[in-house]
Amino acid sequence: MKKTLFDKVWDTHVVDAIENGPQILYIDKHLIHEVTSPQAFNELEARNIPVARPDQIVATADHNTPTQNQHLPVKDELSRNQLRQLTENCAKNNITLYELGHKYNGIVHIMAPELGITQPGMTIVCGDSHTSTHGAFGSIAFGIGTSQVAQVFASQCLLLTKPKSLRVTVNGELKKGVLPKDVILYIISKLGTNAGTGYFCEYAGDVFKNMSMEGRMTVCNMSIEMGARGGMIAPDQTTFEYVKGRKFAPQGEEFEKKVAYWKTLPTDDDAVFHKEYFFDAADIEPMLTYGTNPGMGIKVTETIPDTDDTSFEKSLEYMDFKKGESLINKPINYVFIGSCTNSRIEDFRVAASFIKGKQKASNVTAWLVPGSKQVESQIIEEGLKDIFDAAGFELRQPGCSACLAMNDDKIPQGEYCVSTSNRNFEGRQGQGSRTILASPLLAAATAVEGKIVDFTKMMN
Repeated sequence: MKKTLFDKVWDTHVVDAIENGPQILYIDKHLIHEVTSPQAFNELEARNIPVARPDQIVATADHNTPTQNQHLPVKDELSRNQLRQLTENCAKNNITLYELGHKYNGIVHIMAPELGITQPGMTIVCGDSHTSTHGAFGSIAFGIGTSQVAQVFASQCLLLTKPKSLRVTVNGELKKGVLPKDVILYIISKLGTNAGTGYFCEYAGDVFKNMSMEGRMTVCNMSIEMGARGGMIAPDQTTFEYVKGRKFAPQGEEFEKKVAYWKTLPTDDDAVFHKEYFFDAADIEPMLTYGTNPGMGIKVTETIPDTDDTSFEKSLEYMDFKKGESLINKPINYVFIGSCTNSRIEDFRVAASFIKGKQKASNVTAWLVPGSKQVESQIIEEGLKDIFDAAGFELRQPGCSACLAMNDDKIPQGEYCVSTSNRNFEGRQGQGSRTILASPLLAAATAVEGKIVDFTKMMN
């Protein structure tokens, strides 16, 4: 029988199955951080159960971490306690931890790929919904709840019902200034936030084949925002070249053997998906959101649609926007470039290419937050920090930062923030804050102009 990429990876990890029922899936890599692991560790301890495969677990501190003065003791008591607990739990259970300040520390979905921990054909889980990021490598990666974190600790397996398969194909060539973030925001704006519920989504077509690994990670990261369990892109030469030579990637002959296997993973020609969608790259333009879920997106040149839905009305009221309104020239006081969606070196390169020689608008507070210590080092080594400093932008230290208001980096009540993160829910970036999701290019242009602009008119 012809198989999809998802089928191939899933089926090779099934340990046991009940006919027409749930299956026991083996998990290759378990990623953990300070927020969703303490309760799971406590459960194991209370039941006197050891961690089954500590060698398959990697931990990092990211959500609660400050992005300034990381060499000093953490001020916030809750954050300090969670970080201390993570350190103690990892030491007790012999788990590798990249704690605050370590050269490999960073957001879990940034540091695992850049270290070569993430590889094609794997099953990867983490107590974090944006684990779907790792599917960019052709792995099955998804977020799990705290009770499932405990389940993986105890058995390195999960009891699951196999999701259905969905494919989104985008063919053609993207216009100038259209980034991977725009591609996924466009897809979600067309399909809605429930289209992927119960499915694992594969992205196919020219657009994804021509995309860098960092762009693919951005797309897969936001699969969860259309309701999918996860997103995947078939591994190819771009994938292999990205993985090769990384710290924890297979080396030499072992790497070549792995590549031979990885080449067998792409979906068979006649494989059938439960659901398929097709889009034309030429229809995609720079995108932004106007509401309180990622599906409420429009092209920067479009106006807010006119809909009679009650929740739609509530969203507009929260955002203080009106039907038929254009967001161009809307004054913005906060800009955030960061999060597990857009805090890789490519994101900062593209932002710097626009910012170079320009000045940040005086009304804007602009935070640039790298996704890891390695990205931070690259920003400095490549001279991007000099560009940001000269333009008045503030480069902070790695962490989840202003994505989710779990740390000090919060957007004040009533203020708009053009953000490269993944969620624009009410209060997501701080109580009463208003989030407009966009690409690093649109965020950079907003910071320079002090308002939302159609930056494509300003590009060389």
